[in-house]
Amino acid sequence: MNDLYIYYQVRDSDAAALAPRVRAMQQRLGAGQVKRRPQAKDGLQTWMEIYCATGAGFEQALADAVRDARLAELIAGPRHTEIFTDLEKCA
Repeated sequence: MNDLYIYYQVRDSDAAALAPRVRAMQQRLGAGQVKRRPQAKDGLQTWMEIYCATGAGFEQALADAVRDARLAELIAGPRHTEIFTDLEKCA
């Protein structure tokens, strides 16, 4: 299973509109957290979605949910995805 870390930038002026879309999308998926850097830079916030222990098919389900939530309308630039896997199980 993989953990997905997806980061992107959001204009300060679009943050209030984007937040409920991301929350609704994650609720639909039944997974996820959303975080942001504490400071904005040049009017842009950096947000991160985190999806832990995702299984087969999750990336496509996420892509469909992102499209359906129309997140691209409120994001400044691309979404960047990093994938991590555990080296060992937690005790």
